[in-house]
This record gives sequence, C-alpha cells and structure tokens, in this order.
Amino acid sequence: MSTEARHRNRAGSGRPDEPRARRPLPRWLLGLGPLALIALVLGFLALLNGPALGSLGERVPPREEVVVEDVRLSPGVIEVTVRNTGPDPVSIAQVNVSDYFATFTQTRDTIAPLESSTVSVDYHWVDGDPYEIALVTSIGGKVIAEVDAAAATPERDGSFFTLMALLGVYVGVIPVALGMLWMPFVRRSTGPWVRLLLGVTVGLLAFLALDAVAEGFALVAGNSAFGGPLAVLLGALIAALLLEGVDAWMRARRRGGPGAAPRTTAPRTLALLVAVGIGLHNLGEGLAIGSAYAVGSLALGAALIVGFAIHNTTEGLAIVTPLAKEPPGLARLVALGLIAGAPAILGAVLGASVYQPSLSAFLLGLGAGAVAQVAVKLLPMLRDGAGRTLSPATVAGIIVGMAVMFATGLLVQA
Repeated sequence: MSTEARHRNRAGSGRPDEPRARRPLPRWLLGLGPLALIALVLGFLALLNGPALGSLGERVPPREEVVVEDVRLSPGVIEVTVRNTGPDPVSIAQVNVSDYFATFTQTRDTIAPLESSTVSVDYHWVDGDPYEIALVTSIGGKVIAEVDAAAATPERDGSFFTLMALLGVYVGVIPVALGMLWMPFVRRSTGPWVRLLLGVTVGLLAFLALDAVAEGFALVAGNSAFGGPLAVLLGALIAALLLEGVDAWMRARRRGGPGAAPRTTAPRTLALLVAVGIGLHNLGEGLAIGSAYAVGSLALGAALIVGFAIHNTTEGLAIVTPLAKEPPGLARLVALGLIAGAPAILGAVLGASVYQPSLSAFLLGLGAGAVAQVAVKLLPMLRDGAGRTLSPATVAGIIVGMAVMFATGLLVQA
C-alpha cells in the first residue's frame, strides 16, 4: 500500500490521538461572560449581606445632607422642596417659621438618598416680609430656607406659560435678530476689520463659556445631588464632542473628491455652529428667567429680561461675522437667528414648570461647552497674511469682545 493510501485510511479512521481544530467561542459570549460573572459575584455578596462588613457602620451617627431646591408661596401656605443628597435617609420632624412652630404636611415621611420631598407649611405670611423657614430633622439637624421678601408664586396656567414664551422671544429671538443687523457692515469690512470682528466674536464666545460655567457652579454650590459641579463639566464635554462630531460630518459631506475632508470649517458651517452654541447658552438664560418668575421673584425676572436683552444683542454679531466673505440669503439668516434665539423660549417654559438645579446646571454646561468649542473653531480664521493667529488686531478684538460682554452682563446683575 502506498504512503498516500495509508494517509487516507488514517484520516478516515478518526483515531482519537489526532488533534482537531476547536471552534472559537462567539464574540458576544466573550463580551457577556465577564458581565455575567460580575453580576453573579455581586448577587452572592448581597445575598450574604456583605460578610464581615456589617459592623463597619455600627455606632456611627447618620449623616444628613439636605438642600433646598424650591420655595413657593400661596395664601396661608409655604411650600419648601428639599432633596436628600447624603447617604442616609432623612426625616423632617419639625418646622419653624421665624422662630415660631408651624404645622406642616410632607409628601414623604422619610426621604431616601437622592429623593425629594415637598413640605407644605401652614403659615399666614405677609407680602413683602422676610422669613426664615427652618426644617428640623429627626436627629436635630436644621435645613434653612430663606425668603427675602414674601410674594405669591404665580399660578401655572395657560396665560402664565404664554407669558413665559413671550419672555423667551423678548430675551432670545428679538435681541439676536437686532444684532444680526450688523451683517451689511460686516460684508463691507476689509480684511483687517474682518479679523478684528472675528476676534470680537471669539471674545464674546469665550466670555459666554466662562459665564455659563460660573453660573452652573453657583447653582449646585453645596448640592452634590446628581454629580453637583460634575454635571456642569459633563454637559460641557458632551456639547463639545457633539458639535465636533457634527462639524466633522458636515466637512466630510463637503469634500470634493476621494481625498481627506477639508482641514478648515466652511464659513456657513461655522455660522451654524455659532448659532447652535449660542442657542444652547440662551436655553440656560431662559431657565434663569422662568425660574425667577416661577418662585415669585417678579422684580428679579424683570431685571433679567432687560439685562439679557441688551446682553444678547451682541450675539447676533457673533453669528454673522464668519459670513463676511460668504454672505447668505435672507432665509438662512432667519434660520440662524431662530436657532440662536428660540431656545430661550423653551428655557423660560422649562424654568417655570420643572425647575431643578442640577438639570439647569447641566444645560448651562451644554451651552458653555458649545460656545467654547465654536470659539476654538474660529481661531484659524483669525490668521493674517503672515500666518499669525494672535496679531495685535485679533488680540484687541478678543479683549473688546470680553469687555463688552462683561459690561452688559453687569446689567443682568443690577
């Protein structure tokens, strides 16, 4: 018998001493396997109630961390919404209003971690008087809520939300549209003037980013629920990544051939990104106005309206400046103005209805990240004939832009 025939016979006999190739495990099984093992181990530890760990918390007093999120006043009633930001449950046992005991009801007898509860206090408050509401917990801790000047909280009906929408128009849409009237001036400007105006735009956006971050941190100062200050940074990072992805997608669509996408962003795309960034920022401004009216701070709301209206007029300039060499049609200008200004309407309605500090801080972070990312995108357009980005003209423009926003921002705080 030939050697080849012997090999064929061995192959057909299926001897056990011959190794066979094993089929690899499915990739989905390799991915789910560790997750299943982790779930099994955690479930086993939970079933055993953490062996040797139960005594760690013995003789340690509970830690109470409660923050006030909202105060609303109606005739004979003060409603205080609080949230438990600590690791242990909290119970409200007493309520003092300006050192007087008051009867109250609450939506939750025990507030679990991250839960909120609304405490309704029976008290005949007087218009214009200041009050200090002290919520006393079951172990003697105090949660203080202050009312500088008592005023009835407006009813949330159809007319109220219509008013909020109008405030959004006054603060967002109209000022941005007025600022875009600088378009003819921008179109007639020469190269050095355009770079100066672009520098002003970068300064405007840089100030908006810093201002939004500062406002977001102030909102969640002392409030660690849902991440606290981390919510602001997370919002900024998400917005920057989203706009970067949108910009890369739009550049890829515009490439003329099989080569790489253009390294610089087109002026129309930049104007769109500026409008989106400013729109996200105006969403946060609308939240501030809506929440001010919702809690009865009518004077504060009026001041915010006037201040934001003047403040936002300069934002229209930031939108049209990238279009100096590529003027758009009227329809595109209207669309850009609505993208930048209309979110203030949504923000005012949200602020008046479902105001929550952590959510507001996150949205402010979105605005900060968006305008900061757009400011970075504008930097290549600042280069002069010598290739300098920070020339004397652009540096002066950046400083002027920040100074203008700072000066008009003082009107918001007045």
